[in-house]
Order: sequence, then structure tokens, then C-alpha cells
Amino acid sequence: MSATQKISNALISVFYKDGLAPIVQELHKEGVTIYSTGGTQEFIEKLGIPVIPVETLTGYPSILGGRVKTLHPKIFGGILARREEAQDLAEVGEFEIPLLDLVMVDLYPFEETRKQTNEAKKIIEKIDIGGISLIRAAAKNFNHTLTVSHTRLYPDLLTLLQTQACSSSLAQRKQFAAHAFQVSSHYDAAIFNYFNESENTTALKVSYESGMPLRYGENPHQKGYFYGHLADLLTQVHGKELSYNNLLDVDAAIQLINDFVEPTVAIIKHNNPCGVASRATIFEAWKDALAGDPVSAFGGIIALNKPVDKETALEMDKIFLEVLLAPGYSEEALEILKGKKNRIILVQTGQLPTSQTVRSALNGVLVQDRNLVVLQKDQLKPVTKALATEAQLADMLFADKIVKHTKSNTIVLAKNKQLLGIGCGQTSRVDALKQAIQKAHTFNFSLTDAVMSSDAFFPFPDCVEIANKEGINAVIQPGGSIKDDASVAYCDANKMAMYFTGIRHFKH
Repeated sequence: MSATQKISNALISVFYKDGLAPIVQELHKEGVTIYSTGGTQEFIEKLGIPVIPVETLTGYPSILGGRVKTLHPKIFGGILARREEAQDLAEVGEFEIPLLDLVMVDLYPFEETRKQTNEAKKIIEKIDIGGISLIRAAAKNFNHTLTVSHTRLYPDLLTLLQTQACSSSLAQRKQFAAHAFQVSSHYDAAIFNYFNESENTTALKVSYESGMPLRYGENPHQKGYFYGHLADLLTQVHGKELSYNNLLDVDAAIQLINDFVEPTVAIIKHNNPCGVASRATIFEAWKDALAGDPVSAFGGIIALNKPVDKETALEMDKIFLEVLLAPGYSEEALEILKGKKNRIILVQTGQLPTSQTVRSALNGVLVQDRNLVVLQKDQLKPVTKALATEAQLADMLFADKIVKHTKSNTIVLAKNKQLLGIGCGQTSRVDALKQAIQKAHTFNFSLTDAVMSSDAFFPFPDCVEIANKEGINAVIQPGGSIKDDASVAYCDANKMAMYFTGIRHFKH
């Protein structure tokens, strides 16, 4: 086995032709015999370069509407032959099979087709059979065959051809083979996930073709990467690169802000909201969200569900903001906000997947359905004699959205669709309430007639007792404690309204 392999015969059959011409011209210049199929064959012929149709080699035409073209021993024999094995060489000689030193094949655009249509017939036809087989065969026999499986590898191939006289080293062939198996495994995962949507099997296939290196992970001594397609969700129009922590906060911000319909601003720090307000205009929403905790807002992530106008941008520009996220910005607003060179400005152009969440745990991963519940007024169940006013019901629904996106244990205090105080990530519900009350007092909010929302049930009536002493007279919670009656009885005795949702919102 020779470590260096001269390319004498090449099989080229690709869906995408961009960047192909200079490669074919270089192969021709070096006297390489080229075999090809269909559209690729026509492309090469138009370049004035001789090419041998695969049908000439196999003796069979392309059949079944193009489904079968290259699945033939004369093709795969030339790819898989072990040149150090005398028996293999004898057999390819006997059957007049050319040894293929280069296989350039890409795959039908299955994922792209899925994005364009839901028509099963069109999607199924884009499941590549011959191409994936050729790629795997060539990669398996990397000792002798160079496989090029994606257009992003074309520049590397062209450099190799031009600088090494159409020869490749064993190390190079192995590297290209690794790329090939990356392409094939990702392709198979995409196909599996398409079928798995209806079959509902318990297997999990998660595949991303390339990772985006980040400056570091959560801390400077940790490496960090992002795997995914940010461009499908966000467009960055200004500022420094997004960090690991930025991405986590932006994720939390999008999940929260997308639950609101009326103009709303949310301020996020360390994945938790510290200021939220819904108002008639985005300008008013910004002012009242900031008022909820102007200290924590410093260096925060700001999410808006309506475009940013000049008036709002002028107010925002008065404090240090790490990231801004909105569906759009006026030209004047963008010019103002770009005044800070490192400020990250994002436009949300897509939506988060609505299926499942995946996170690492122990030596595996945890998968669950996304929490997509957004309660409506008719889903609230009154369990006390006193009933909430229409304004309080609106505040309950507002607070419940915030609770849903806050680390447990959490308590949210709200009034007039403004977050007044929040206690999050506490080991007891009482501590979470005390933290929320302290926050509200710190920024001079009156809690009289405010509502209290909890992510889980109250195991004891202690929280409603504390809330009542602060003037809070309406409570929303999941219910479900064996001691629910104690909390309800206290509310009845103190003319407080309590509503059950039946939906817990733990978040860890």
C-alpha cells in the first residue's frame, strides 16, 4: 500500500455544481479519466472536457426515473478494491473494472426540501441512495480512494490537485474520509428524525455539521462552542461576538417575550427576568420594565416584542445594555443604539423549535417537551369566596407567564402588568416570597392590590399569610397540595382571591 496515491480515474456525480469547473479542468490537465452521470456529465461536456458516462462503464442505463444509476459492481468494485490484495486486483482485472482514485459525490438536498415543502412524495424522493453508498464506500477504502462529499471541501481539493500534481497522502485521504462520515451520519440523522416524528420511537438523534467556537464557556477557563443554525433565528446587526452566557440569556429572553402579544419589554439577567412590563406602547413598556429593577438591568439582555423606535432607543441608550433583541428597529433607533461599539443588537427573524428541549445530565441527556402552556382567563379556577377583578385576572395571567420562565422556586409579584418583585432560584417558597417583597420595597413599589404568582403549589398557608400582610389580595398557583384547604381557608378568612391553574411551572 502506497501512502501517496496518484489520481488516474475519478467518478464525479454532484447535485451542486458551484466550484466544480476549476476542479474538473485541473483533473483534465493532469490526464485524469473522468466518469460521470446525468446533469454532472452534461456540465463537464459543456466545459469541453471528455467524460465517460457511467452507463458506458456498467452497460446499464439509468433506470426508475434516476433512482438507480451507480449501484453496480463495476462502480463499487472500482471504489472498494484493496490494492494490496492480489485477489482483489485479479477480480477487477477479470471484469475490466477501473480503479477509482477519486469519488466526488454530494447528496440530494433532503433537509432543504423539508424546509420548502410538507409533501411526503417530494421529501422521500430526496432521500439519496446511490450517493450515500458511494460516499461510504470511498471513505471506507480511504487507503486508496479520496472521497469529496460536500462543496465546502472543494477549495481544499483544488489546492491539493494544484500543489500535489493530482496526488493525495494517506493522512489527507483519512481526513476527507472523516468529513464523508460526518456528512453521511448527519444526513441519516435528518432522515431518521423525519420518520421519527410520526413513529414516536424512543431513540434520539441530534446532529449538527459544525460548531461555532465561542470566546469561552461560562467562565474564561472553559472552552465553549455553539452547535446550531443561529441564522435561522437571529440576525446580528451590530456589536461584538455573542458569548456562551449571551446565548443562554438570549434563549431565555426569546422564550419569555414570545409569550406576550401586547407591547412588552423584558430585561433578563442570568436567565431570569428582573424587569417586565406590558403597555400600550413599547416606549412605556421599556420605562416600566426598567423601573422594576434598574440596578439589575445594568449590563442586561433586553427583549422586546415590537420594533424599537427612536424615542425608545434614546431612553435605552442612557444605560449600559449588553444585548438588545427585537423584531426590528427604525433607522433612527439603530443609528442611536449603534453608538456603543460593543453593544450586541439582534433582530429576531425566526421562532424557537416547538418540539423538545435537550440538555446534558450525568452521562447522557434529558429530553422533554417544551413548556408551551400560555394560560387563558377561562382556564383559571376560582377556589375562594372572593373573586378577582378583571384587572387582577389580567395581572395573574401576566405574572404566570413570568413565573413560567423563572428558575424555581419562584414567586412573582405584579400589578398593572408590571413586575414589582421577583424571588427566584430559592430553596424554599417562603424565601422566594421574602426576596420578591424585598425587591419591591427596594424600588418603592406598593404591594397593595398586587397579585402573587407561584410556580408550584403552597405546601403550607405561610406564603399567603405573608402576602396578605403586604396588601396582596389575589393569588394564582397550580394547586395540588394535600394542604390546599389550609391556604384556601386563610384566603377566605381574609377576603383574598385565589385561583388554581392545574399547571406547574418548575424550571431547573
